[in-house]
Amino acid sequence: MGDGIIAGLHPHVAARLDHFPLILNLNDLPVFAAMPDSARLDLPAYLERIAYRGELLPSRSLLQALHLAHATHIPFENLDVLQGRAIRLDLAGLQAKLVAGGRGGYCFEQNLLFQAALETLGFAVLPLAARVRYRSQRILPRTHMLLLVESDGGRWLCDVGFGAEGLLLPVPFGTAEEVRHFAWRYRIVPDGGQWLLQSRQQTPEPGWQDLYAFTLEAQHLADFEMANHYVSTHPDSRFVQTLTVQLPTPEGRHVLRNRELIFDRGASLDRRLLADDEELLMVLAGTFGLNFPPGTRFAYQAR
Repeated sequence: MGDGIIAGLHPHVAARLDHFPLILNLNDLPVFAAMPDSARLDLPAYLERIAYRGELLPSRSLLQALHLAHATHIPFENLDVLQGRAIRLDLAGLQAKLVAGGRGGYCFEQNLLFQAALETLGFAVLPLAARVRYRSQRILPRTHMLLLVESDGGRWLCDVGFGAEGLLLPVPFGTAEEVRHFAWRYRIVPDGGQWLLQSRQQTPEPGWQDLYAFTLEAQHLADFEMANHYVSTHPDSRFVQTLTVQLPTPEGRHVLRNRELIFDRGASLDRRLLADDEELLMVLAGTFGLNFPPGTRFAYQAR
């Protein structure tokens, strides 16, 4: 991997990115289709937002570097939902919020922006939908967006918008191979006509845990608009009920749920309860880079 690819990224990244192997091309997958308005992405502004200053030739190495840079610079968050604001999925709206506005977003916002960036750089991208299984015992609707990306003869699951135990790097598709992203391990396995993304749990009980299930049916913006409306407005949606902000690093994951602040190292957790909403605003700014005016409040349900 060329030195230019990892310029500006965390120093531990260079030593580990080349450990993610290439996979064979899979000819039975659907044809990739571009996001309609990807050509209007302000690519220099996006690259500045994720602090990426390396090479831009489409390759597996570039895909890995961009995925890590995006995941570690643009927080996963639902703060607009808790202020009653509509979540826009058009590219102009995504750029205004996540790029120019310095904000974060949830899966549709994050992965649509990442899709536009990848397509602008020449990658073939297939948008997909998933049913979340993480910490759920019931069947949920398909309200998660992910991407299948072709590069260097292989296919890779990319997802910069899951939060929780989401990916820092792409995962090879079609091999069931276990891969390590710093303290976390992942694999994709078949499951009766669909695919499961799983993470390896270290605590409290070691073992593989399902994150979400997906098929290879191509999705369109209209599909995501419907799911986006549900998760941002339905009273049973976790995004309507709970304040959620997350930002991973190679060393650990910063997680804020309502007023509980967590630092997850994979094998251990640090937790503390914030004193009040003023401290919450300080943590949003200091830990997640999200700045709001003094006195800003969010309508979450305290638990």
